Amino acid sequence: MKRKRSKTLPLFLILIVFSLILWSSLQFRVSDDFNYSIPKNYSGFGIDVSHHQGKIDWDTLFHRRLSPAIQFVYVKATEGGSHVDGEWNYNRLRLLDKKVKHGAYHFFRPGTPPLDQVDHFLKHYKPLTSDLAPVLDVEIEAVSDQELIRSMGLFLKEVEKRTGKRPMIYTSFHFYRTKFQDVFHDYKFWIAAYSEPFLLPKDERILYWQFTDQADLPFHKNVKLDLNVSRVNFEN
Repeated sequence: MKRKRSKTLPLFLILIVFSLILWSSLQFRVSDDFNYSIPKNYSGFGIDVSHHQGKIDWDTLFHRRLSPAIQFVYVKATEGGSHVDGEWNYNRLRLLDKKVKHGAYHFFRPGTPPLDQVDHFLKHYKPLTSDLAPVLDVEIEAVSDQELIRSMGLFLKEVEKRTGKRPMIYTSFHFYRTKFQDVFHDYKFWIAAYSEPFLLPKDERILYWQFTDQADLPFHKNVKLDLNVSRVNFEN
């Protein structure tokens, strides 16, 4: 005697798939311009760039209607104690000329004395009142977490002392959870986390979320781009 196949399991799977599609449609919207799904319900949208994007055509980017519109830009300025990003000066001058809201970031090298890195960063980056907060990009392990936190603290305090601007910290969500969540309480964070369906936790210290490094840079052939959303409304 043949048993009838249960229709419960297929129906259950269909409901799961439908629920995931519905959830995704409520949380993300597809952008044809960036060829990527953009999180909804955030106040600001922006990009960060370095020499990896090559020579960016800023005129085209800001004269064409993009969806979503680029509201802020972060630009790599320096790294360690001697490296200057190859496109820093060009990007900085073009963004100033176009009056685009932007800021600079420094890639931290734990093996280089932090105050030497401050000197190098501020030699090439001259902050203006209109700039977004400078950013310390922390992606590399030190000999210990304690040493990393100590040297980061020296860099952050010295930059604020010299510029009057309190820096932010860019890092991975893994580093944030395992190294920094219980320290740096007076600083804001910019978190990199690419795995969907990650959403920003209800931690007011996390101001920016970099959700991909695989979007397309509009009007630039075969150029990939980092995309970010923010709690900040840049249109005000």
